[in-house]
Amino acid sequence: MSFKNFKFDPKVNAGIVACGYTSPTPIQKEAIPRILEGRDILGLAQTGTGKTAAFVLPLLQRLLDGPRKKVRALIVAPTRELAEQIHADISKMAKGTGLRSLSIYGGVGKYPQVKAIRNGVEIIVACPGRLLDILNDRAFSLSAVEALVLDEADHMFDKGFLPDIRRIIKQLPIKRQTMVFSATMPREIRHLAENILKNPATVQINHTQPILAISHVLFQVAKERKTSLLKTIIQEEEMKSTLVFTRTKHKAKSLALVLQKAGFSAASIQGNLSQPKRQQALNGFKDGTFKILVATDIAARGIDVKGISHVINYDVPDTAETYTHRTGRTGRAEQTGQAFIFAGREDNKIISLIERNLGKKMRRQATPGFAYEPKAIVVEEKKKYFPRQMPGRKKPAAAGRGRNQYSGFFASTSKRSRTARP
Repeated sequence: MSFKNFKFDPKVNAGIVACGYTSPTPIQKEAIPRILEGRDILGLAQTGTGKTAAFVLPLLQRLLDGPRKKVRALIVAPTRELAEQIHADISKMAKGTGLRSLSIYGGVGKYPQVKAIRNGVEIIVACPGRLLDILNDRAFSLSAVEALVLDEADHMFDKGFLPDIRRIIKQLPIKRQTMVFSATMPREIRHLAENILKNPATVQINHTQPILAISHVLFQVAKERKTSLLKTIIQEEEMKSTLVFTRTKHKAKSLALVLQKAGFSAASIQGNLSQPKRQQALNGFKDGTFKILVATDIAARGIDVKGISHVINYDVPDTAETYTHRTGRTGRAEQTGQAFIFAGREDNKIISLIERNLGKKMRRQATPGFAYEPKAIVVEEKKKYFPRQMPGRKKPAAAGRGRNQYSGFFASTSKRSRTARP
């Protein structure tokens, strides 16, 4: 199938050619016709499947007709990196249309963003917090919005953005087209979708299925030996570009510093970094300045880097779906990828769920000197119970050769047993 089948305007087709797109991905093939019809959409698909183009291309087609210099489409994303990535993709696809996009998020100056909105844009890509901040200042209105897109909706929930999303929706026209895209679909997001979507078309492209081009390897390792194992693997494996996942911001930062001190070209991307430093780390990972990027799940949203050879789960994810989402950043574009996971004894339950999702067992890799040791079985000598001597009660008679009959195990611990008898 070709993009020509969608009968886009020549100006939109020019953007498709400029981006190097040839044939639509499965989610594009399923979603684009329905979006062009004006249907609300619930889209479920893994990262790297072409979701952005699936909603941007039909949006551009829609916005070609109608007023300019008004905010007519709103795309909401959970992270600065993802907002910036979507904005960059829109700029490429909309190059010949005259339509303008703007990304707004925190961590940078608010007033340049307000000025850019007032100068006139048709598409805004925003993080919820900064968008509400500007709306509360009454700097502009969402009254002309014709289409709303919630991208990576599951991580909107993870970051606690759902109350903000509801406040934003209250400021939108009731009559609009709404699209919700997500890699996973927890119950809270499904409830939100049911409340804001009207007769939606559901597009589901194996959103929980792993990519077949990825090999999965499990390393059984003690917590305190993870960092040493990671350094050893990086030295021994041929890693062109490696994404390492940790559970917390603090761990991402500290692990990247440890790797830097060990001589590796590493950086971290996490919520405590300023926007310029986050962008510097991401750009460095994209251009090869940094061979290793350590990230948290939320900060990694928006990392769309080609040629990632390895994904390492330094910390085991909370769900099997998160594992699929993490590892989906390698093995793209008909290339193979490696996914490693460091697991301890306490992770057996989630490993079973991940393997059930994979449909097979991960390959176990021996880790001499790094694996956790089996718990030692400690056999303690059972202590006998002796009632305390009550006042006026006769003490037990001594047994043979004048020794206390309870000497032995208690001889070293009982002060009474060491006391000479009259």
